[in-house]
Amino acid sequence: MPLQKYIFRPGVNKEGTDYSNEGGWFNSNLVRFRKGLPEKIGGWAKATLNTFVGTARGLHTWVDLGLTKYLGVGTTFKYYVKQGDIFNDVTPLRSTTSAGDVTFAATNGSSTVTITDTSHGAATNDFVTFSGAASLGGNVTATVLNQEYQILLVTGTNTYTITAKDTSGATVTASGSDSGNGGSSTVGAYQINTGLDVYVEGSGWGAGTWSSGTWGSVSPISASSQLRLWSHDNFGEDLVINPRGGGVFYWDESSGTSQRAVALTALSGANKAPTVALQVLVSDIDRHVVCFGADPLSADNLRTSVSDPLLIAWSDQENVTQWEPLATNTAGSLRLSAGSSIIGAIRARQETLVWTDTSLYSMTFIGQPFTFGVNLVNEGVGLIGPNAAVNSPKGVFWMDKKGFYTYNGSLGDIPCTVQNYVFSDLNEGQSFQTFGFLNKEFDEVGWFYCSADSLVIDRYVVYNYEEGSWTIGELTRSAWVDEGIFNNPMATYTDASTGVGYLYNHETGNDADGLPMDNVFIESSDFDLGEGEDFQSIKRIIPDVKFTGSGGNGQTINMVVKTRNFPAESLSTSTTATCTSSTSKIDTRIRARQAVLRIESDDDNSEGARLGVGFRVGATRMDVQPNGRR
Repeated sequence: MPLQKYIFRPGVNKEGTDYSNEGGWFNSNLVRFRKGLPEKIGGWAKATLNTFVGTARGLHTWVDLGLTKYLGVGTTFKYYVKQGDIFNDVTPLRSTTSAGDVTFAATNGSSTVTITDTSHGAATNDFVTFSGAASLGGNVTATVLNQEYQILLVTGTNTYTITAKDTSGATVTASGSDSGNGGSSTVGAYQINTGLDVYVEGSGWGAGTWSSGTWGSVSPISASSQLRLWSHDNFGEDLVINPRGGGVFYWDESSGTSQRAVALTALSGANKAPTVALQVLVSDIDRHVVCFGADPLSADNLRTSVSDPLLIAWSDQENVTQWEPLATNTAGSLRLSAGSSIIGAIRARQETLVWTDTSLYSMTFIGQPFTFGVNLVNEGVGLIGPNAAVNSPKGVFWMDKKGFYTYNGSLGDIPCTVQNYVFSDLNEGQSFQTFGFLNKEFDEVGWFYCSADSLVIDRYVVYNYEEGSWTIGELTRSAWVDEGIFNNPMATYTDASTGVGYLYNHETGNDADGLPMDNVFIESSDFDLGEGEDFQSIKRIIPDVKFTGSGGNGQTINMVVKTRNFPAESLSTSTTATCTSSTSKIDTRIRARQAVLRIESDDDNSEGARLGVGFRVGATRMDVQPNGRR
């Protein structure tokens, strides 16, 4: 009997049963499809050995007129501008005290220092920098006090604690001589309140940070008591940034990376600028700064400082400081009517797409006197999270609460072969963590999301928009920016145990930051070995695998064949064989009616042998022969 060739349809299909998808792939991890064939994805490596604090939720790249490349990084705790290899902290300040307003109190044998500052407004995990403090008299010296601290615990409206440290970060324990209060010249510079790593559904008791209010008090949702998401866009060389639900800030590139971003309202000439927003971006050719969910102007022509979740406000053209609508400028605002809140917005081709929780709008520049106009594209399609829309060469793609959609002048849904798999195991309570990404080198858009039992992102789903195929997998990333200004796609990961964040270059090499990339696999659906009730035997397998990694002739993978005789039976592994570039055949003794083919990384091999492995799977052939009915 001739060898039987098995070429499976591209893409993973989990919409049916294992058996109903015969001739296709059923499961995958860290694998993509290119030209219809499965291959291992590219590896990743740290872009720099320097780190940041918190979980990054937004990345933005741009260049200045001198072609200096910048990367904006918004995290749970801070905002950074990366220049070269350095993450420069440009987090805005919310307040700076007068000299002497801050005092310290230490206890002998303890590293915990209590700070007293009337109505400090801080929350646990906020950052404050002290200057002008004098030694407490012992180990807690002026050098120990005059630096940046992360607040350990807010103990009251007027007090909080820190852990004393030296300039290297090592803990300092107070002695009996530390009886001073820091003197009368201490100044505290408070950075804007930090946010949360998880989404909070609503307000109420327990919604805020610990000790932020009295026992049993209701905590309203605010920028500091909510998942910290950042929006950012460059206005020429400079940067406009906004923590969702918080203030709108401006970083001036000409002042250098040693300077912090400042509130729009603090800029010279600022007039009626928004004090709060849900998202900010700069419109395309016409170059207006646009705030979504901005605070409106009140009856006395002042900003209310309370977000209107459906209001869109924009500045005068080419003028970031002028926001008061006048006959002599193009500043203005409008309010959407469908939905209860703007979820997200993205720049598209000659328009801006705006999603509320129930609808999609197209916002276009129409000139004076109205400046912008909006059209309702669809009522019934929303956005699962503020960062879940992706602009690609083939249009805009996004993830809703129940499906995937695309827009390129008209709206369409994307047939998805893993839709039930994704949405049946999705933590809807953490849907705002979901973010979309583009990997245009491989014609891919995708989404990272939290699975049902996870409070952190641990899954991804990818759509190849040229070939129409889907893949799934497990990987923890919190933000992504595609290649363009920088040579590789970049993504972020934060170690939950330390709170330290890393920036990775993706699609580089074949390994996971110097370690083997394990648990890579592609697995087929069940396929019949023969017709009717007869058992079949597999005598040998002829692999068709192209090794593409840097490991040379030492690259190995495993070819696994699983079998069963009836769809209701559990699969049993019949053979696992190592395959290398020189493997011409794999001899087997398999007898069954149905089989599953799995190609996987050789995870039980030595670490050295698992490095530099890349592979692409072609047409596998099997020597299948009849073997009777029993």
